[in-house]
Amino acid sequence: MHRNEIVMPPSIRFVIPYFGTWPFWMDFFLEGCRRNTDIEWLFFTDCGVPEHAPANVNFVETSFKAYCELVSERLGISFCPLQPYKLCDIKPALGYIHEDRLADVDFWAFGDIDVIYGDLRQYFTAERLAAKDLFATHARRISGHLCLLRNTRLMREAFMRIPNWQQRYADQAHQTLDEGAFSRLFVRHKNWPESLRLFAARFNSWNRRSEFVESHSTFTILPDGERVVPLRWSLRQGRLTNSELGDQELPYLHFLVWKNQSWKGRAPDSLRGPEGLAEADSWDVTEAGWQRVAE
Repeated sequence: MHRNEIVMPPSIRFVIPYFGTWPFWMDFFLEGCRRNTDIEWLFFTDCGVPEHAPANVNFVETSFKAYCELVSERLGISFCPLQPYKLCDIKPALGYIHEDRLADVDFWAFGDIDVIYGDLRQYFTAERLAAKDLFATHARRISGHLCLLRNTRLMREAFMRIPNWQQRYADQAHQTLDEGAFSRLFVRHKNWPESLRLFAARFNSWNRRSEFVESHSTFTILPDGERVVPLRWSLRQGRLTNSELGDQELPYLHFLVWKNQSWKGRAPDSLRGPEGLAEADSWDVTEAGWQRVAE
């Protein structure tokens, strides 16, 4: 390699099927995507294309029925769930289902949209991505809200090692296969004492090719092991931090707890803050919603 040659970071494309109605925080989600200019998102949706969506977020407009027919065809099963929530189970299979749309990328990813991204490249550096084939952002299980996989046949087909995956995908019931059964391929004996678990993991080739590191996106794990929900998350010029970890920069916020508890029944206008706040370089968000940074 020549001294002045520029080495491009590994390419990443998220694949997210989402059906129904875009949530009220969608502008914040999309602005997080916009700031991560060299990462791509690909949606399959019937929600319409959001106005002013960034160039690195693409949308394939399709019906839920048509999408399920595509999944059925690609997987060779009958996939006809009544509710879109069942799509969570097939997240580990998205690289296989959409292989034709991933041929030009190094990593594919699955995730959720109840997240706000910080600087993902600050976390998923080229050096980090060179070391492993799967990156989860929890310490002992796959993180369904964000997981990166190397775009190889091995990793695209890893989901086929889930026991009885065809029957479980075809089942109407949601079975949390993305965070449960798929996790157990990479992390076994997760309730064993840490030293014993790590020793056993040395003999699991799937574990050796994966990284499981807590990124504190949903709960912050304190030094004593306590899980807490930070009181506040802050964006400052693209740097995402929370009130529990001080100045430590974090890759993303997953606000599942607030969404399911504090924000239920609240008017969206009371939660998303002043008009145009999503586009701002700085803001705070708490269980009361988004707020401007105090002068």
